[in-house]
Amino acid sequence: MPQASDPTNILDDQYLLVRAKLIEVAAVLDRIDRAAEAQGDLPSDLDPVAKRSAIEQAIQLLLRGAVDPGQRAEAIQRLLSRTYKPNWRDTFGV
Repeated sequence: MPQASDPTNILDDQYLLVRAKLIEVAAVLDRIDRAAEAQGDLPSDLDPVAKRSAIEQAIQLLLRGAVDPGQRAEAIQRLLSRTYKPNWRDTFGV
């Protein structure tokens, strides 16, 4: 595990993992684009516009950085998650 205070060690340790995840995201977006071209559109029950928009917003957040340095993961988690509601169990019948 790299030391938190040494950005070079962190980057050296995590580079290949991050690289693979970025390639995976790019590949998923490419598959979505190819499927949309082949089918003319995506099934409406998937709400592809909202989901694709959320992914693009998360990518933009990464590119410009979070409001507070070191808070990118939290900002993306909040972007891609539902707002907490105390009565969520009732809503989902749990």
